[in-house]
Amino acid sequence: MAGEANQSAQIIGAARRTLVDQRAGGRRRSIGQGASAIRAGHYWRKVRNIAVAGVALWLGLGIVGSIIGGIGFTGLLIGIAASTGALFVFGKYPRFKMPTRADLDPAGTDVRALVGRTELWLESQRRALPPPAVKLVDQIGFQLDGLAAQLADVDQGHPKAAEVRKLVGEHLPNVIDGYRKIPENLRYEDRAGSNPNQQFIGGLERISDEIDSITRQLAVGAIDNLAITTRYLDYKYGDAIDEDQP
Repeated sequence: MAGEANQSAQIIGAARRTLVDQRAGGRRRSIGQGASAIRAGHYWRKVRNIAVAGVALWLGLGIVGSIIGGIGFTGLLIGIAASTGALFVFGKYPRFKMPTRADLDPAGTDVRALVGRTELWLESQRRALPPPAVKLVDQIGFQLDGLAAQLADVDQGHPKAAEVRKLVGEHLPNVIDGYRKIPENLRYEDRAGSNPNQQFIGGLERISDEIDSITRQLAVGAIDNLAITTRYLDYKYGDAIDEDQP
């Protein structure tokens, strides 16, 4: 039984290291913490599935062995083969699914989950965008992290939550989708003093500015509370009093 338990632990450890290596080498760079958290959750569920399968397998073999007086060399080989198969299957499936445009439907969606899915969706769009737009998309991903932090304490029915859903679940994807539908040779063709590429960059810049504005509005209360607390501490512990004394 002890040897079987040790064998199970080794297989689970190998599976865990394999998945960690896969995450480190095979994963494209995330543009935000929300996207990274979703990816991490997916891979840790794989580790859990492998661990559960390994423990159940070797526990079952141990029970069978205790009943029939040992599993023998053949049983050990079967256990190793089954463990290898479980490692392969649960290490490969379920595959990580990148969000599609339909997954960004803002209606009735938890706003923080929507922000994370939008970050992942933006990752899948980067290769089809011009370099200036890629920089803006990366910047927007960083901004979405700050926005998600502010949304942690915001009720789902708050007007700002609805505004964020509209912005990141509809306006931002629409801008990118609209640009990608334009043929490459027409993106730089001037019309009325501008071209689709310039308009696209301008649209991303406006969305970036709006995300920054909403984040600042949501943070006003926390900033004011910190200022009040700091002023109180100054007063209570003498700094403010000393300044007021002649």
